[in-house]
Amino acid sequence: MSIRTIHGNLLFWKIAAAFTALLIILGVVFVGIASRFSKAYYTAAHQQLYGNIAHHLATFTQPFKNGKPDTTVTHDIIHSTMVANPSVEVYLLDTTGHIVDYVVPDTTVQINRVNIATVQAWLATTDGAFPLGDNPKQPDEPSIFSAAPAYENGRLVGYVYTVLSSQKQKEILSALNENLYMRLSAYIFFAALVAAFVVGVVTFFLITDSICTIAGIVRRFKEGDYSARIEGYAKGNLGMLTSTFNEMADVIVDNIRKITATDKFRQELIANVSHDLRTPLSIMQGYVETLMMKKDTLSPSEKEKYLTVVYDGTKKLSGLVEQLFQYAKLEANVITPQKEPFLIQELASDILMAYQLTASTRSIDLRLDAPNNLRPVFADIALTERVFQNLLDNAFKFTPDGGRITIQFAQSATGIKVRVADTGVGIPLEDQSYVFERYKQIDKDNAPKKGMGIGLAIVKKILELHQSPIEVTSEPGKGTTFQFILPTEGNISSSAMLPG
Repeated sequence: MSIRTIHGNLLFWKIAAAFTALLIILGVVFVGIASRFSKAYYTAAHQQLYGNIAHHLATFTQPFKNGKPDTTVTHDIIHSTMVANPSVEVYLLDTTGHIVDYVVPDTTVQINRVNIATVQAWLATTDGAFPLGDNPKQPDEPSIFSAAPAYENGRLVGYVYTVLSSQKQKEILSALNENLYMRLSAYIFFAALVAAFVVGVVTFFLITDSICTIAGIVRRFKEGDYSARIEGYAKGNLGMLTSTFNEMADVIVDNIRKITATDKFRQELIANVSHDLRTPLSIMQGYVETLMMKKDTLSPSEKEKYLTVVYDGTKKLSGLVEQLFQYAKLEANVITPQKEPFLIQELASDILMAYQLTASTRSIDLRLDAPNNLRPVFADIALTERVFQNLLDNAFKFTPDGGRITIQFAQSATGIKVRVADTGVGIPLEDQSYVFERYKQIDKDNAPKKGMGIGLAIVKKILELHQSPIEVTSEPGKGTTFQFILPTEGNISSSAMLPG
């Protein structure tokens, strides 16, 4: 037997058991309510059927003579009435409610007086809602009764008081009710079982059919069909399950795409890093081998030249490794900016001084355009310095000798707007959206590919840590401009927005 069948059977029996229990409880409640209403119905019916007995006895039997019960006249008639209707008990009362005569064994009468106010209330009732009165044989159990005044020579001398629900009647009804309840309980129990079975079967097939359909779609997704989605269950608990699964599937598919893209980029990164590391290593290895092989024949100037090449190669390798390490830390989100206020124009001035020698060698004009009243920015100094260094390295890489590189600052509503512009070869419009992708180098007809290609990716990552997007504008043959906004102290909670 399969797991699915076992779970299905368990679900069926749980549903059937729940409905059976519910219907049995409803049956018990029904029996209780039926008993209560049947008793009330019987009482009302008995009151209506036999409520005139006392009136007939008081009218036709003349139960009192000279103010006292006339037992010779009334006993036979009253006894005959009780034989014909065993549920009736007849009592004669005086005007205060004392029992002066009755046709029942003396030992069974527990009280010698009934509440005359209840009798008078019964006589005054006109709407059919008769009160219950005292039962002399069972004082603790009020009973339905009938009453009528008895007159002699026009004077009230007493009352005929008949209890319409005698003790014997209650015994008979109790036995009948017990049998009735047993039969009702048995019928209800079996009806509940049948109803629970039918409802359980129908519900089982309705629920499990939907669940099996959903399970099949989930299985398809598990087996690699990432387009599988649950359709047709938009409401109720299944609707919630449907929307949750579909949302989860979309997230999983999106994550798979991201992981696939990341893996592809990683492969490209490894391939390009290997190429860029191999080139200086090969050059260094060649010169070192030459030094080792011709160390006795090389002049001091040649040795110095070879060592200079090797030194430059080690510097280049160190820079490549450092950039790779920096990007890996940014990618892993392990760098937390240590933000503080500082004057960005002073930082830029110091950085430009470090590049002045290279600029002079290549006749490149380095400019800093900054107003005197700039507010301090709130950012990480070291990371901001890295942003300027990478942007300047990129500008030097693609700006020909005799060109110009400018750093420009301007106050804006959300912070300090920064522009780094060059007069280099520019970037075609179709390639501008790729310049910040890791290790994405743009093929240019007039500029060879240099460096690792992740400098601008590092810039973007650092600015993202400062909630500052970066934008590039470029025109082939005229140059490229990178611009972004660093927040000032008064705008550290708002994201910097680029101008249109």
